[in-house]
Amino acid sequence: MKFLRRTTPFLLLILSTAYVSPAKAQGLSAFFGVGTAMDKSSGQAIDTFQDGNFLATPGLGGIFGTFGGDFMWKRTLGFGAEYSTRFAQAPYAGLNYRPSFYDFNAIVHPVPRLLRVVPELQGGIGGANLQFYYNQQFCDAFSGCATSNQFIESSNHFQVHGGAGVRLYVTPHIFIRPQFDVHWVNNFFQFGSNWVPQVSLAIGISTGEK
Repeated sequence: MKFLRRTTPFLLLILSTAYVSPAKAQGLSAFFGVGTAMDKSSGQAIDTFQDGNFLATPGLGGIFGTFGGDFMWKRTLGFGAEYSTRFAQAPYAGLNYRPSFYDFNAIVHPVPRLLRVVPELQGGIGGANLQFYYNQQFCDAFSGCATSNQFIESSNHFQVHGGAGVRLYVTPHIFIRPQFDVHWVNNFFQFGSNWVPQVSLAIGISTGEK
């Protein structure tokens, strides 16, 4: 998938950095996960093509991929970044769209590691991006039928992010992390609320002292 081709080099860079740097850091981690983000429809109908045909706006949903990394410079305090995007484009009032969220966070492990269980809290700021595409099919007698998917425009919004999850270590360095996140997106008028909850399940690797 295009998402994996775009993100795999970045994820490998995080992992290689984690392996070469553990002596200098309390802990480095990288992760990749899947989940969904949700918002209701704005309830509007838009005359997208100025032809008198008003098209309904959808709610936000679908399968999202999330990847990121963090640096714990103390056992209980660190910082990190993550990026989340919908795997596939979805219909939006006659167009297609792809939503993405990115954020930079302070990370707190509020209690010491209990065996292989590490509760985690996150909070930070970032942005939300909606990219819109026009998808059409055309045919002729010479080449047959083909489909084009043309990028039209994007809409960017400031967001505040918070998250709560727990790392469940299956080995000393490999963990699974279920997490609940919430994004407050400024002026998210394309949907029905500025509040966007998100749930995900990630797998990650951590290095350094634990």
